[in-house]
Amino acid sequence: MTPAIVHFWRMLVWGRRLARHGALRPFEGPALPLAIRLVARVARLGARAPAIPDFAGGLSAVGPAAIKLGQALATRPDLIGQEAAADLARLQDALPPVPFAALEPVLGPNWREQFQSVDPVSVGAASIAQVHRAVTSDGRAVAIKLLRPGIEAEVARAIATYEWGAAHLETLGGEFARLRPRAVIAMFKGWIETELDLRREAASASELAEILAGEPDYVIPAVDWARSGRRMLVIDWIDGVKVSDRAAMAALDFDRTRLARVLVNGFLAQAIAKGFFHADLHQGNLFVIPAGDGHPHARIGVIDFGIMGRINRRARLYLAEILHGLVTGNYARVAEIHFEAGYVPGHHNVAAFATALRAVGEPIRGKRAKDIAITDLLEGLFSITRSFDMPVQPHLLLLQKTMVMVEGVALTLDPHVNMWEVAEPYVRDWVRDEMGPEAVIADRIVLNARALAQLPRIFRQFVADNPMPGAAPPQAPMPPAPERGQSSGWSTPWLLLAAGLGAAVMQLLG
Repeated sequence: MTPAIVHFWRMLVWGRRLARHGALRPFEGPALPLAIRLVARVARLGARAPAIPDFAGGLSAVGPAAIKLGQALATRPDLIGQEAAADLARLQDALPPVPFAALEPVLGPNWREQFQSVDPVSVGAASIAQVHRAVTSDGRAVAIKLLRPGIEAEVARAIATYEWGAAHLETLGGEFARLRPRAVIAMFKGWIETELDLRREAASASELAEILAGEPDYVIPAVDWARSGRRMLVIDWIDGVKVSDRAAMAALDFDRTRLARVLVNGFLAQAIAKGFFHADLHQGNLFVIPAGDGHPHARIGVIDFGIMGRINRRARLYLAEILHGLVTGNYARVAEIHFEAGYVPGHHNVAAFATALRAVGEPIRGKRAKDIAITDLLEGLFSITRSFDMPVQPHLLLLQKTMVMVEGVALTLDPHVNMWEVAEPYVRDWVRDEMGPEAVIADRIVLNARALAQLPRIFRQFVADNPMPGAAPPQAPMPPAPERGQSSGWSTPWLLLAAGLGAAVMQLLG
């Protein structure tokens, strides 16, 4: 276990680096505890910190784990504020590549037998791993993802300190307790541990490919399991244009409206229908694959399966009803769902909550995303969470972030697309299929069948706990033993002493 002094020292070093970028200025506000304000001010003494905080630059200076933490915090404007979240959203998970010679041990001693060639120049280098293009021994073009040397130990040290710091923040109570920083770090830890085991990323890609088998225009590269391992992932190479490459995208001729719908419906198929979704759908992880090779339309290609999200069926049902209610303006039903799901404490009034939702939802209903002031929308929603004492739901954090990403990419593909108009038919049909009479009857049959299957076990347990009486006659009832401390003339120590003296006398007489 790491001593507290080590955690404290790490935070001092990191705090100084953040202070040089002005990233600690928000912690000097009068609403925060005095101890936090003092630490933030001392950390920036002589640092020549800029007046406008550069959160992305500060976390980049701290290290790879901090870059990943910043990406996670970018999903929590309720925790860090809208301006800070917007700044962190520009965090580019890019670092100078490690020399190929340092990565050759990860490829294994016989890698030249498995690959005809491996390009020593990285096509992408991030904080955790970097990617090289290669050709397998059987002539297939593939992408090889390799973990950076020593990254596991570096991340483990950082996470231990993050957990220590989050635990101390939460003990301050008030808003810190409601925002549950320990839960945020726990979720971040789960994300990054998945990214550090490339076998799990391979499994995620494989599972996602199965989920999207019915979406032929949503391409997931196949995994080469024989060549992949914990520190190396080999997948098919995607020949396409990155959505982030604006010049190349402008030169492409494809149906933008259709592809934007493919992107939105593909995401809904993951998140709503199956409850397992790619949670890092930014422009750098998406490709447009031009028509050809038997495909009449352009397709969407997806890479990087390190961050994935899961939602159980009950939460998906609630979520689908909430989305459908917001799109159709049924705020009363949306409010009821929040109370049924336990998202709002029961002592609040359902009708008042519905009115608060209406105040936020009505001004934007029917508008295109480009016409909506996201800052005002988020501020309204966060005001509701504070007013109604709503605890943060960690299982929905990834989904919230990914929905914003998907909408942004859809607008890049087609500036006129309205994500909610595209989503409404899909969500409506799914709610009808999952909550209609047939679905309710089917669910009850399944639940009752599972309950009936437990009857033999319950019967065996009952028999074991209630054995048949034996042939021996019942014993006469014994008087109750005296309770400890109750006076009976002889206490236990005196009884033991008397027994010992009696045994000694018998020994002498014998």
